[in-house]
Amino acid sequence: MHKVTIEDVERRIDSATVNRPLTAALGASNLAINYYELAPGDSFAYGYHAHEAQEEVFVISSGTVTFETEEGPVDVESGDAIRFAPGEYQQGTNTGTERVEAVALGAPQDGGDFDLLRDCEVCGDRTSQAIEWTDDRDAKVTRCLDCGERTGRFE
Repeated sequence: MHKVTIEDVERRIDSATVNRPLTAALGASNLAINYYELAPGDSFAYGYHAHEAQEEVFVISSGTVTFETEEGPVDVESGDAIRFAPGEYQQGTNTGTERVEAVALGAPQDGGDFDLLRDCEVCGDRTSQAIEWTDDRDAKVTRCLDCGERTGRFE
């Protein structure tokens, strides 16, 4: 058994205001677990994405998240949960005015290949992206794989 206090788990730089990776702290070996707090405009992910081999479940404990899905937008409110199968594209964003708190679960822990799509102004389209650390490692950036343009910065 492992027990943690979420506030004691170090925050990592991510697309969300707060992302506390609970996987290692809880000693999980087959399940990825992340606690999130999303300020208005924040997202669970760096862009619209799919995991090749990982299913994801998001449990919303406060606020409302709008998920962009292949079928269109889906609102998930406090007390709701949503599941995405391996290969399903999605991105959950806090489009409201109040802070969101949620837990994300992913299994298996190693989701295989990850396809991340973001809008690239240079290419004029949504393109595949890479996530990189800045040189001073104080932020992460997304970069278009087609043209190399930086498309986002996350601190």
